Amino acid sequence: MAGIAAIKQGYIVGPLSNGNTSLLLDMAKAAGLPWDLILGSDVSRAYKPDPEAYLRPAALLGLEPGEVMLAAAHESDLAAAREAGLATAFIARPLEHGPKAAEAGAATRDWDLAGTSITEIADHL
Repeated sequence: MAGIAAIKQGYIVGPLSNGNTSLLLDMAKAAGLPWDLILGSDVSRAYKPDPEAYLRPAALLGLEPGEVMLAAAHESDLAAAREAGLATAFIARPLEHGPKAAEAGAATRDWDLAGTSITEIADHL
């Protein structure tokens, strides 16, 4: 939560999810996530990796795509966001698929930012 709090000092923070807003709201309440807003797929009316899933939320906020950054652990999601014009931040999750998974959770592409935690990404901003 410290990383989200640090980012919130200068930026708007919220999920961009293929889940619906109600589900994301319930999750945020249960986990105490300090998001500024929630933009589920029901708001964007598009699912990632469709470019509209990235472009509509930016437009709703009155922002150009390049003024928005997607932070994610999944490089396919980041690639689609970059293709839509967003900035990208890779956050490693090496144990996402278990300790013996073939992928170690390291970035394989050159993203705008990369780190091992949201706090590290906040430090780079």
